[in-house]
Amino acid sequence: MLIRVIVFAGGMTSIGTELSASRLIAPFFGDSTFIWANVIGLTLAFLALGYWLGGRVADRYPRLWLFYALTAAAAVWCAMLPYLARPILRLSLDAFAEVAVGAFYGSLIGVLLILSVPITLLGFVSPYAIRLRITDLGAAGNTAGDIFALGTFGSIAGSFLPVLVLIPWVGTTRTFLILAVLLFVPSVVGLLRLRAVPELAVAGMSAALVAAVTIAGGDGPVRPAQGGELVHEVESQDNYIQVVRDGSAVELSLNDGHATHSIYDPARQLTEGPWDYFMVAPLFNPTPAAARIDNAMLIGLAGGTVSKQLTAAYGPVPIDGVEIDPEIVKVGRTYFDMNEPNLNVIEGDGRYVLQTSDTTYDLIGVDAYKQPYIPFQLTSREFFVEVAAHLTPEGVAVINVGRTETDYRLVDAISSTMKDVFPNVYVIDTARYANSIVVATNTPTRIENFAASVAAQPEGSLIRTVGDASVATGDIREVTRVTTVFTDDHAPVERVVDQIILDAAREEGEP
Repeated sequence: MLIRVIVFAGGMTSIGTELSASRLIAPFFGDSTFIWANVIGLTLAFLALGYWLGGRVADRYPRLWLFYALTAAAAVWCAMLPYLARPILRLSLDAFAEVAVGAFYGSLIGVLLILSVPITLLGFVSPYAIRLRITDLGAAGNTAGDIFALGTFGSIAGSFLPVLVLIPWVGTTRTFLILAVLLFVPSVVGLLRLRAVPELAVAGMSAALVAAVTIAGGDGPVRPAQGGELVHEVESQDNYIQVVRDGSAVELSLNDGHATHSIYDPARQLTEGPWDYFMVAPLFNPTPAAARIDNAMLIGLAGGTVSKQLTAAYGPVPIDGVEIDPEIVKVGRTYFDMNEPNLNVIEGDGRYVLQTSDTTYDLIGVDAYKQPYIPFQLTSREFFVEVAAHLTPEGVAVINVGRTETDYRLVDAISSTMKDVFPNVYVIDTARYANSIVVATNTPTRIENFAASVAAQPEGSLIRTVGDASVATGDIREVTRVTTVFTDDHAPVERVVDQIILDAAREEGEP
């Protein structure tokens, strides 16, 4: 019976460790498809190695005490993983700051290789358990099927327990500890039953070491703030979230922290960042008097910077703000004063909320990032058709797109896709941060409208201020040709962004 318990716990720990490792890495490297491919691929490679070695060791040394000792060792190593990985992950921050690409990705490889020991040992479990439980060759198939089923059920539990329960409630480090305990306890019970004193002594000393490291490690931040003072950090099901204070402003940082997702500064209304520019998008329509909108939808609300800007510019118009992560909503309300009475916060997937809405809007804004990517389903032709259907005749669609100082590949691809749907599409480069704002109008417009509409706005108003800055420094241009069209079937956002990042790193690294 104890072997069966360990098989279940081993399956749960192996998958749980894989998922928890991705969250361990995310605050430093993000959780892109590149990261997931490496984590999943290497985990499977280490498990395969464990199956191969485990079968051979089990045939040569079919000893129950050795089985319990190996699983206890795997549990101890899992518990130590976050502490062993932390100094390597910290090195990656220095490498990123110095644009040392080799050291940056070397840190990633180092962390992934730390996984090799526990995952390989966990691969021992199934073949070793089968060897120990087979007493009749005539029932070998039944025994093997029983062991594999138990391990798979454990893996299913390990797929859900960390993500849905442990990480949101206790964080990544304690999740590793809990998974380790669930495997360590039955392993030690097995050693106690066998009265394997030397192995018990080693297990006891290992447990004491883990306890000492855990106490010494304390409850410090998962990742130091990259500039400013860390005010708050929390892990949700989807993100590692930081609130950082920089002077009088607070900034929202997610996952790897290489981008700012929201800013709130009670001392000033404008940020000079991409959030300001959403308010001037309606000016591409002929606007001979003070601009107005009657309502708006924002997909990717984050800390509510854009909703606050729109409210300041247009008054308390109804705004539906969609945010997929409930924990970010809590952070927005607590630290970013995201409490405007006209803001209706909707927790859910942006595209689904749009598809199921019966409302039409004067402005639909998209500022959704799973850093460093825009979710591909928010960049496709089908999505923009849905956006157009939910806009009023003079409505505008606005999307914030990242770039570098010289590489506009993603901006060009998304603006081209929008041009395939909307009659007119324009691009404004932001004054602060490497971003461009892509604006599409639902009815035919002219680029000359913008400057004329800006001039019609009251002097000193927020809209006039941002409009003047856009004219002066935004390199406003119209997209006139369709060259690339992203679709739901093929929207290679990850590939385009990865190429931009690698090319930028290569250029920075060149003497």
